[in-house]
Amino acid sequence: MAKHKVEITGIKTSELKVLNQEEQVKLFKRMNDGDINARDELINGNLKLVLSILKKFINRCDNMDDLFQIGCIGLIKAIDNFDLSYNVKFSTYAVPMIVGEVKRHLRDDSIIRISRSIKDIAYKTLKAKEQFMLEHGREATIKEISNMIEIDEIDIICALEATKGTVSMFEPIYNDGGETIYLFDQIENPNESSNKWNTKIILSDAIKKLKEKEQFIIYQRYLIGKTQMEISEELGISQAQVSRIEKNALNNVKKLIK
Repeated sequence: MAKHKVEITGIKTSELKVLNQEEQVKLFKRMNDGDINARDELINGNLKLVLSILKKFINRCDNMDDLFQIGCIGLIKAIDNFDLSYNVKFSTYAVPMIVGEVKRHLRDDSIIRISRSIKDIAYKTLKAKEQFMLEHGREATIKEISNMIEIDEIDIICALEATKGTVSMFEPIYNDGGETIYLFDQIENPNESSNKWNTKIILSDAIKKLKEKEQFIIYQRYLIGKTQMEISEELGISQAQVSRIEKNALNNVKKLIK
């Protein structure tokens, strides 16, 4: 699978600094003490994180410069809301916020026009999800979001579905160094009888019961498509540890869905 390089006007991406974990912690402490320069250093030191995320959207936007600016907005929000007491790497916390900001932009900029009322519900839902994640450290259920924004669950579900970005059937969704799996490979044949919806719900509920690190590794391995080595570098642990956690998580899922 060919590797995409994101080109941004006026920025020499190869020269961008990347902060290690120790540097990030020191800068967050300085920022919390009121050092404005520390905040700027955190932004500049995480621009490559934004670029790495944009690679996933390179086929969905003609103007990567604009998308880079949107990604930076998500990065700044993550920096301003991050707390060292979360006890997770900043990148682990920041990625969902940057991705969410980019996806919102792509939905709002879509050629498919959606009514303002539906967009408003979707926007309130996403804001509530972010707030809930910050306060509780986990994803909110539809029911919990419904209680927060006082909107019926069915209206929330419909709004989220309506504002999802369109995806090509030939969009690659998984590659682990072998054969690439495309979206059309996963589309169900109407002639095949199955209970995939029930299976999906049961599997989703089982994964939610895993420990936070197990959930993260399963998500990165099987949804994002990262290798164990990439995850080990991101979490700052050995590949063997990632392998053990992944194996344990899969065994727990099997037990939970029996």
